[in-house]
Amino acid sequence: MNWLAHLVLSEPSSAFRIGNLLPDILPWRDWQGLPAKYQAGIECHQVIDTFTDSHAIFRRSVNRIEAPFRRYAGILIDVFYDHFLARTWSRYERVPLLPFVAEFYASLSEHREELPPLAYARLLQMKAGDWLCSYRELAGVRRALAGIGTRFRKPLPLDEATIQLELHYDALQEDFAEFFPELSLHVERKGAGKDEG
Repeated sequence: MNWLAHLVLSEPSSAFRIGNLLPDILPWRDWQGLPAKYQAGIECHQVIDTFTDSHAIFRRSVNRIEAPFRRYAGILIDVFYDHFLARTWSRYERVPLLPFVAEFYASLSEHREELPPLAYARLLQMKAGDWLCSYRELAGVRRALAGIGTRFRKPLPLDEATIQLELHYDALQEDFAEFFPELSLHVERKGAGKDEG
């Protein structure tokens, strides 16, 4: 799952939410020594990723991606699922998307002194580009994939893979709608994220 899903599956504290994003921002060695208030979010991130990567529905979505993008299908599905989450937000979260994201962005400055500079800079980039809300539109998905493509050793035009979302839109949306409640329940049972009670 990508960043928006990690946030919505978090406990409602800014440190937990940030912790839930850090494994995608920093190398393992850089988040090991962070304060305990971030570690619970980091643990939640790992619970989410382990469940997602091995789940049959997620694998089904991955298998829908065609050449030449099949090699990157896991990354693509993470981002595509965030698109569907943003588009169907009210099914999964009581607080509307815009104020939810605005609250998260507003909380970032509280953590400036405790976070590694690389992590804080990346979070500020997210805020400046409003990456989280941009997932609602195909143009936002395209921008997100373009950015991911630049982070490979040999940059890739990963934004071109947005065509895979368009080609398989209905099937992928159905996959997400079936998968996300199962993921939410798994995180809740593990006690790793927000309490739905």
